[in-house]
Amino acid sequence: MGSRADGPIEALRAGHEQLTSYVARLAPQDLERMSAADEWTVAQVLSHLGSSAEIGLATLDAARAGSGAPGAEFNEKVWAGWDAMSAPEQAESFPGANEALVARFEELDETARAELTVDLGFLPQPLDIAAFAALRLGEFTYHTWDIEAAFDPAAVLAPTAVAHLFEPLGMLIGFLGDTTPLGDRRLRLAVRAERPDLSPGLELGDGVALTEAPADPDAVLEIPAEAALRLAVGRLAERYTPAGTRLTGGGLTLDELRLVFPGF
Repeated sequence: MGSRADGPIEALRAGHEQLTSYVARLAPQDLERMSAADEWTVAQVLSHLGSSAEIGLATLDAARAGSGAPGAEFNEKVWAGWDAMSAPEQAESFPGANEALVARFEELDETARAELTVDLGFLPQPLDIAAFAALRLGEFTYHTWDIEAAFDPAAVLAPTAVAHLFEPLGMLIGFLGDTTPLGDRRLRLAVRAERPDLSPGLELGDGVALTEAPADPDAVLEIPAEAALRLAVGRLAERYTPAGTRLTGGGLTLDELRLVFPGF
C-alpha cells in the first residue's frame, strides 16, 4: 500500500544521484566559487550537506534503537571533522556520507515508515518518518540549488522534490519569516503557484503563517511553485526570479516580501 514517506525518500535518492553527478564534473577551482548561500563556497555547502547527513544518520539510527538523539558534543565533533578537510576532501567525502543516509531511509520497511518516530531534540515533539525525510529533502534540495545557481542563475529546485516540500514549509514558515520590515501592516496573500498547481494563502501580521487560500485576499502572488519555495528560504533575489513572477495589490512590492524571508 505504501506510506507518506515513500515520495520524499524516492526524491532524496533522485536528488543524491543528481548532485553527486553534478559535483563529479566540477573542476577543483569550481569548489572555491561562492555559492548562492551567503558566505559559503561550493565546497562549504558540500561540507554542510555531508556533516548534516552524518548527524541525520546517527539520529535515525538512534530512533530505530529507541535511544535519544545525539547530543551537541556529537554534532560538534562531526562539524569539526568536516571543517578540518580541504575543499577537495569535502567534495570527495560528501557522496559517501549522503549515500549512507539515503540508503538507511530506503532500508526502512513499511511498518517503520508508518510508525517510527524521530526525536530531533529541538522540536516540541518527535517527527514521523515522512516528516523527517521531507525535512532532510528540503535542506538537501535548497543547498543543491545553492551550488547549481553559482554557475547558472536560472537554476531551479529539483522537480522531483518540489511537491514534497510544501508540507514541511507549513511547519517551518513561522521560523523562516519576519514581518518586522512591514511595520504594522497586516496582509493576506493568495499564492497562485504553478508546476505543480497549488493555491495556498500567506498571512502576514504578528508573524507569518501558511494558510488556506483567502476568499478576499489583499494581494495576489503569481509564481512557479519552486520559486515560491525559494522565496520562503531567502533564495529569490531579483537575479534568481523567474520571468512572469508577479505580486499585485495590497500596496506590497516583491522587494518588501523578499525582506520578510531573509533566509539561512
